[in-house]
Formats: sequence, structure tokens, C-alpha cells
Amino acid sequence: MFNIGAAELILLLLIAFIVVGPKDLPRIARFLGRTVRRIRGMINEIKRETGFDELEQELRETQKDLQQTIRDTDIREDLRGTEKELRSEINGIRRDMRTDPVLKDAGKDSK
Repeated sequence: MFNIGAAELILLLLIAFIVVGPKDLPRIARFLGRTVRRIRGMINEIKRETGFDELEQELRETQKDLQQTIRDTDIREDLRGTEKELRSEINGIRRDMRTDPVLKDAGKDSK
């Protein structure tokens, strides 16, 4: 929720320990925990009352559907296969031109 890492959490606890003191720290931690729990409950209640939670769920499902559609319609792999086939064909034609005396002479005349 707050994107706090371990180092930040330790720093916050150390500062709280220094400011509040070891005696009152557990009481304040309980108070903060209850307050955060109440705020989360209020937010969830507001989401339910406004229908936002349903909208949020629909948006998540739509996002999953879009991601699946993007994966299904990705043609990059097909293009890579086609590119390999074309390169192979072109290399074969080049080999034929180098080895076939008639084609080899025709290539010299056009230069």
C-alpha cells in the first residue's frame, strides 16, 4: 500500500523509538494499526456503496482479456518464420546464380 521497503521500515521504527520512547511505542503502534484498519474498512465500504469495487473488478477482467487478445494476435513469431524462409530462398537464389554459368554471365552484363 505504501511501498515501504525493509530499510525504510527499520528507519521509521528507529525514529519512532527515539521520539516516543520504548515505553509508549507499543501503545502507539497499536493505535496506528487500528487506525489503518479503520481507514481501510471505510475505503472498502465506500467502494461497495458507490459500486466502485464492481467497476474495478470489471476493469481488471477487461485488462486480462486485452492482454490475452494481444498475446493471441501477436504475429511477430509468424513474421520471424517468414523472414527465415525468405532469407533461405534468397540465399538459395544467390547460390544458384553463383553456380549457374548462364546466370553468372547475365549478372556480369547488367553491371
